[in-house]
Amino acid sequence: MPYLSKSLQRAIDELSRLPGIGRKSAQRIVFYLLKLPKEEVHGLAQSLEDVKEKALYCSVCFNITETDPCPICTNQNRDRSVICVVEEANDVAALEKTGDYKGLYHVLGGSLSPLDGIGPDDLRIKELLRRINDEVKEVILATNPNAEGEATALYLAKLLKPLGVKISRIARGIPVGTDLEYSLVCYLCHCQFYGLV
Repeated sequence: MPYLSKSLQRAIDELSRLPGIGRKSAQRIVFYLLKLPKEEVHGLAQSLEDVKEKALYCSVCFNITETDPCPICTNQNRDRSVICVVEEANDVAALEKTGDYKGLYHVLGGSLSPLDGIGPDDLRIKELLRRINDEVKEVILATNPNAEGEATALYLAKLLKPLGVKISRIARGIPVGTDLEYSLVCYLCHCQFYGLV
C-alpha cells in the first residue's frame, strides 16, 4: 500500500501481527483510530503500556495479576480442596464469569503439542504436582476439547492418579444427531479410564 503514510503503514503492520487480525481488519482499526479524539487513542496506548508494565504471573497458580499471589489464591473464602487446571489465563476469566466455581486454579500456560514442539517441560505441570497436598481432594481438568487439550488431560490424569486425588473433567454437551446410547458408552469408557467408576 504505497499510497499510505509510513506511520499508517507501520500501525497496520503492527496490528496485523496480532492473532485473528488480518491486514484488512488492521487497516479498518487504524482508520477507526484516526477518527477518535487524540485523548482516547492515548488512553488506549496507555492501557496497553500498563498491561506490559504491571501484569505478572501469580507465583502460585500462574494466573495473570498485578499482585503476587493473586486475589484468588489469597481469598480465604475459596475452596482450597479443589484445583481447576486450565490451559491459559483467559480460561480463568471465563470460568469466573459464571460465578459458580469457588475453588482454586492452576494455569498450565498451554497444552501438549508435540508437532509444535511443546512437551511436558514447557508447561507448568511440575508446579501443579507440587501443589497437591493433603488439603487438595479434587483436581478438575478443564482443558480445551481438542486433540491437544485431550492429550494434556490424559497425561495429567496419569500423573495425578497415584497421588490419590479425585480427578474430574469438565462436562461437555452431547452433539446434535449423536446416539444417546453411543454417548453413554463413551462416557462410561471415559470414566473407567480415569478410574471414576
